[in-house]
Amino acid sequence: MRLIRKAPALVLTALLLLTGAVACAGGGDASLPAAQEDMAGLGQLKGQARRPVQGQERREEQDRDEQGREEDEGGERQAPAPPKLKQTPEQRLAAAQRWGLDQAPLVAPPPPREKPRLTTPEWADQGPDLIPAPARVPTEQKIAFLTIDDGAAKDREFLDMVRDLQVPLSAFLTDESAAEDYGYFRDLHALGVSIQNHTLHHPQMNHISEDEQYTEICGQQDILEREIGVRPTLFRPPFGDFDAGTLAVAEECGARAAPLWNEEAFADRMDFRHDDQRFHPGDIILTHFNGPKAWGGTMCDMLRTVLRKVTEQGYALARLEDYA
Repeated sequence: MRLIRKAPALVLTALLLLTGAVACAGGGDASLPAAQEDMAGLGQLKGQARRPVQGQERREEQDRDEQGREEDEGGERQAPAPPKLKQTPEQRLAAAQRWGLDQAPLVAPPPPREKPRLTTPEWADQGPDLIPAPARVPTEQKIAFLTIDDGAAKDREFLDMVRDLQVPLSAFLTDESAAEDYGYFRDLHALGVSIQNHTLHHPQMNHISEDEQYTEICGQQDILEREIGVRPTLFRPPFGDFDAGTLAVAEECGARAAPLWNEEAFADRMDFRHDDQRFHPGDIILTHFNGPKAWGGTMCDMLRTVLRKVTEQGYALARLEDYA
């Protein structure tokens, strides 16, 4: 009898549950748009939570792209110089003395955020709308720029001296001189030295055809990009001889300037273009990868000569690519 009395209760409970389920089903159908609206709202809120992140990512990508364009247009397609180890004045002096210098080289101030506008001196001007061929960088700071041409002498001791004294410089290579050992110049590049273009075979550019100039400049661009890993942005015409066509071809091949020079350095002396026989702010110095056979001294002798002269006159060496 107890079971019989429980049966109606169980049936009633089942009926109530069934009725609730139907009501829930009906209510669910009736409220589906609202539920969808709620879910859509939730999705929108989630989307809004994600979109700033996506926007941030896009902005970061744009920043990277803009930085890349800035590097391509005005700055560094060359690899940036590696960070230098901080040295105390005592350490700098000790390093200088190890290399036969009485004074430690002066340290250049940080380069400007925006590179200065380069100009071609009157004696080298070839007309308007050409890339500049500067002999100096417009600046009031007492800095000069050491540039080394060709690539014949590959003095390993010179690498050690550049590393120990943290000397900023730029190398302009001809393939005929450098091809024997591009590994040497990769080692130099790893020290922060920028590798630039000086043609394949060192011809007098204004004495050859436009097609030959294209081969000489663009051909060396391709080789240096393959051998060093970066494409040069500067081109130096051999002997400093060029015409308007040379500069047009150099720009077509990717150069943004064709640096000349105001001083030339040798193992035992320096020659100045200026009548006062002194450096002027922003001067570009020319020298070559030579050795005893060419000038009676080593690459280290040349660097000692340059460092003594610039330091005596209160100048520091800076890296040309940071300004040009």
